[in-house]
Amino acid sequence: MVTDPPRERPTARVLLIDDHDRILLMKGRLPSRRDGPGAWFTVGGGLEPGEGVREAAAREILEETGIADFDVGPLVAVREGVMLLADDEPVLMKESYLVARCPGGEPVRHGWQPDEHDLIDDIRWWTHAELAATDERVFPPGLADLMGDVIAGRFPEAPIVISWR
Repeated sequence: MVTDPPRERPTARVLLIDDHDRILLMKGRLPSRRDGPGAWFTVGGGLEPGEGVREAAAREILEETGIADFDVGPLVAVREGVMLLADDEPVLMKESYLVARCPGGEPVRHGWQPDEHDLIDDIRWWTHAELAATDERVFPPGLADLMGDVIAGRFPEAPIVISWR
């Protein structure tokens, strides 16, 4: 049996770092696993038609945090793999991880979509030490190491490739 390849979903993910070198992470559950334990992940989401990753990153920061004072920096990593959506549709996620700096502040949820209010349980700033020490699930894998390089000002010459698992 021949099956069609999954549709692709390019996404902009953001390592949003504040003036205290903390990263903003969200904790949520997958649409296909609403009753699951969830995991922490970076701000970001899918690209709109005609939108590039930098524009999507900027839009997602504002929509998901309410933070309007930020600078989007370099692309530091990429990751891709298949994820199941709520209707069990397999989608090839193509994630681009960019760095952005901001003064910080308390994130707000007024720009969230209804499914984001339903699936996202928490949002908070993490220090590098907290991220490196946590036993909770965090995506992408190796985020603590990547964050350490970013806050030290070490950026790869070409985006690093992060394993899907």
